[in-house]
Amino acid sequence: MNNDKMKITDKFKGVGIALITPMQENGSIDFAALARVIERVIEGGVDYLLALGTTSENPTLSADERVAVMKFIRQRVAGRVALMVGVGGNCTQSLTDTLRSWDFTGYDAILSVNPYYNKPNQEGLYRHFMAVAEASPLPIVLYNIPGRTGVNMTPETVARLVASSDKFIGIKEASGNVEQMQRICESTNGDFFLTSGDDGLTVEAVRRGGVGVLSVLGHLYPAQVKQLTDAANEGRYEEAEQILNELMPITDSLFEEGNPVGIKTALSIKGVCGATVRLPLAEGSEALREKQIRLIAEYETSK
Repeated sequence: MNNDKMKITDKFKGVGIALITPMQENGSIDFAALARVIERVIEGGVDYLLALGTTSENPTLSADERVAVMKFIRQRVAGRVALMVGVGGNCTQSLTDTLRSWDFTGYDAILSVNPYYNKPNQEGLYRHFMAVAEASPLPIVLYNIPGRTGVNMTPETVARLVASSDKFIGIKEASGNVEQMQRICESTNGDFFLTSGDDGLTVEAVRRGGVGVLSVLGHLYPAQVKQLTDAANEGRYEEAEQILNELMPITDSLFEEGNPVGIKTALSIKGVCGATVRLPLAEGSEALREKQIRLIAEYETSK
């Protein structure tokens, strides 16, 4: 096995945080709050951070804002944890142009989502990602989330990509299908990792051969998500499931009105950042806020 590749994949074992982009009430990016979020999760012991994922509201950020967020995160983190950056799209040519033009200094890997809306077949997915591999200066983590993109990347296509290019080092699997997770792990070699894209499936993903989670919940409780993920990776599944089950009511609330609406509402309750999101998302309802206030209080008083 290539030692450089081993080092890269080891960086993404455990807990990653799909970072939000905090915003002022006027909709501008709140970089001071982003700094607080970064410090909160690093102090909580997470293993790596993802910039410009779905949770960052990437589709509503301008090109200049995306670059500014990337630079800010890199400078704030200053090498303390590994960094991944989301660069995806449904126009292959535009995506490859971006990959060739952006400065990815300080980042360890690209996360690239299935093309959305177009609904390509498996051959289209394969050709798209092979073009991404040719253009990308960094290793690539695939991102399969059919609920958002309208198309599922099959384990066979994942295995075909991994066999075709060393650029593909892992997958964020968010199909919600644990059998598919297992098939991906069984059909790829040990150099390729799978991480869960769903907090609620972290333990099951590890049980099926995965290495952790790219978490939203970890913004709120990074140490606890790290604890449960480490327990799962060490085979202490009962302990991991107990921690996860205690957190599930809060986890479920984070997605009731969409992501990152729920996590921004929760973080605003904790005083970390505001709840502002950009259209077409709308801020969490008062009912959601009241529910989360109750759930957070119940959880924290039980500890």
